[in-house]
Amino acid sequence: MKRIDQLDLAGKRVFIRVDFNVPLQGGAVTDASRIEAALPTIEYARAAGAKTILASHLGRPKGQVVADLSLAPVVRILRKKLATEVALAPDCVGPRVEKMVAELAEGDVLMLENLRFHEAEEKNDAGFARQLASLADVYVDDAFGTAHRAHASTAGIASYVDERAAGFLLQRECEYLGRVMSAPQRPLVAILGGAKVSDKIVVIRSLLQRVDSLLVGGAMAYTFLRAGGIATGDSLVEEQHLALAEELRNEARRRGVELLLPTDHVVAPSPADAARATTVEGAIPDGQMGLDIGPATSQRFSEIIAGAGTVIWNGPLGMFEVPPFDAGSMAVANALADSDAVTIIGGGDSVAAIKRSGRAGDITHISTGGGASLEFLEGKILPGLAALE
Repeated sequence: MKRIDQLDLAGKRVFIRVDFNVPLQGGAVTDASRIEAALPTIEYARAAGAKTILASHLGRPKGQVVADLSLAPVVRILRKKLATEVALAPDCVGPRVEKMVAELAEGDVLMLENLRFHEAEEKNDAGFARQLASLADVYVDDAFGTAHRAHASTAGIASYVDERAAGFLLQRECEYLGRVMSAPQRPLVAILGGAKVSDKIVVIRSLLQRVDSLLVGGAMAYTFLRAGGIATGDSLVEEQHLALAEELRNEARRRGVELLLPTDHVVAPSPADAARATTVEGAIPDGQMGLDIGPATSQRFSEIIAGAGTVIWNGPLGMFEVPPFDAGSMAVANALADSDAVTIIGGGDSVAAIKRSGRAGDITHISTGGGASLEFLEGKILPGLAALE
């Protein structure tokens, strides 16, 4: 897979697939992290004399033009960050777009309108991919967050452009996640949270072949605990996956992997009863829901993190969006920031926790793609990466 800095970009039309699927509120970008993450690639292309064309999706317009999902707010951020004019095309294909591309000078930047205003994007329609490719001499993929999607702008387009390469963000993602898969500093510790075991079956199986310790929190932990015969009260449990959870616990034992589950819990009758939250050890009584890992579990997880060589974290360890049920996730975020290990965080709530802690600068790598990073760790071939080979 070639890198952008291995290509001669001077005077060429360089189509960069970025991931500007950012949160909006009242027509303004509320978190510009994904835009900022792509700036090194964009700035390199400009400095190299490229005629830079940026393309991204935003939200789920389902093939319809939705004014509230225009990339205009993103363009306003880009103009400030790049300190230059960035034009917004009225569409991502068609004669008007072709004219704007033809008028680009070296160093200019053009942002195409939301790719998903066309249903052909998510269908990976060959005709649509060829239309996008006709705008470019060089294709650069810097959108790791969509690398697991076989869409026209992430997989299809590459077949119709002679030169293609990875941007700096995509390279960094592959470097750190690839190291977890092939040659991590040990001990290798994985922390998984979130609601459902079923969402992470494949990644758990993959990680059990590689990690020294697997720490499990969030609602998925209660399925594991119930499978082990521990009462979980009214906590969320996937009853249909109890046998699977026990099978995974047995697999961890066979492989000599330390699989740690919460030993104490922050509970309440419901998430709305935050003021009535209490901590219990071991079994959770009827009428109570486990909504976060307890302080003893947070301490134990933090101790393991402190002794690790590499730590990867995906998924919140409690109902992160409702304080005080964010305490476990925040404790782990701070433990990671304090650690000397190679630390990698993926997944929206995990990233939100480290940002809220104010310690994001102390993390080795914050992934821009929660779903893509999970599929990478599952050992799957990601279409966006395969297209660059």
